[in-house]
Amino acid sequence: MSATTVAYKSFEQRETKSAATLKAGSCVELRGAFSIGSPEMSELRPAPEEHLYERIESILDEARSRVARTINTAMVHAYWLVGREIVEVEQQGAERAGYGEGLMKRVAARLTAKFGKGFSLPSLKRMKQFYLAFPRGSALADGAEGKGSTLLSHSHEADGVEKGSAALSLSASPALLFPPMLAWSHYLVLLRVTRPEARSFYEIEAARESWSVRELECQVSALLFDRLTMNKNPEQVLTLARKGQQVSVPSDVLKDPFVLEFADLRENPAAQERDLEQAIIERLEDFLLEMGKGFCFVARQKRMTLEGDHFYVDLVFYNRLLRCFVLVDLKMGKLTHQDLGQMQMYVNFFDRFQRAEHEAKTIGIVLCSDKNDAMVRITLPDDNEQIVAARYQMYLPTEEELRAELEREREEAERVLRLTAEVEESGDGER
Repeated sequence: MSATTVAYKSFEQRETKSAATLKAGSCVELRGAFSIGSPEMSELRPAPEEHLYERIESILDEARSRVARTINTAMVHAYWLVGREIVEVEQQGAERAGYGEGLMKRVAARLTAKFGKGFSLPSLKRMKQFYLAFPRGSALADGAEGKGSTLLSHSHEADGVEKGSAALSLSASPALLFPPMLAWSHYLVLLRVTRPEARSFYEIEAARESWSVRELECQVSALLFDRLTMNKNPEQVLTLARKGQQVSVPSDVLKDPFVLEFADLRENPAAQERDLEQAIIERLEDFLLEMGKGFCFVARQKRMTLEGDHFYVDLVFYNRLLRCFVLVDLKMGKLTHQDLGQMQMYVNFFDRFQRAEHEAKTIGIVLCSDKNDAMVRITLPDDNEQIVAARYQMYLPTEEELRAELEREREEAERVLRLTAEVEESGDGER
């Protein structure tokens, strides 16, 4: 074979290979241009197909969500029943067994060998604690959201039979002991709350407000229950524990103090009111959680004009439960009577020019770092229900510090009430 022939065949092979590469590359580009998830292909899909896909996708997403909730609820019920077996069957209802922990260690080892992690001796002790803290199940009056679904539940018919049989059943319409909204992680947080009335309150609020575990931990650490009950009588405290926070009057949304640790201004003594306002706007979700139930953000630095003079309220919210505007003014330093008078003007403006006929009267909250309760009571009228003065703290105190502060506030409020009563009695005597 001549050199010319070899060179020609080599050239022909290169050309053939290049054409094949070009063809393969074109196919790849074509597949990319009309791939299943590409925008071009989506535009070519008929509308009925897209609609059908979206409906099926929604159904499957909801099914997955329901399965997750069902599993969480089943595990919570199972852990409660395990705790019941430990307390009422093995220990005959006694809180402490006389035979020691040897038996429990062996049971934990066998359970771990069969079911894996989650059934160690400390885990079994937590399940026992869970049953002791919730011997009758959830504190919610109606924790069976999603009735009719097939969920693991406690069989009431089993109460009359031997409790060693575990009494687990599958029912088409179970009487759930615990709400499906709360997972085992929520109850691990609740177990750290020692007082039954506070634990009941946090469970109800966590289920009703769909708190995440982190949100529940924050509210427990911030002693939300204690702050809400500071100026309530024993009957009101009991109602709060049994029904959760009921927002029907302006005083129901008041906390004292508000904890603004999320603003992260503790180490900045030169911080001004605008810095605090900006920090609240940047962490608005955290501030709304601290404010409480039903709050929606409306505006910041809302301008009010009266005959050419401009006035600005720091933050404007709307509470959908109270059906009214809620104005918030921030004051760094001790509250003055001028601050209260200014808020009264803001409230009057909103009532006369912003409030609709079907809405309730506007509420004004002055948040300050310090206040004189006696000055507040003298400045505001006796029938005042619209202007509120509350303190804020830039850091989350320890539980002992917060309890001491709440006790100091309670004593101060009682002292002011005594002084007011004495002034009224002396006035009646002079007449």
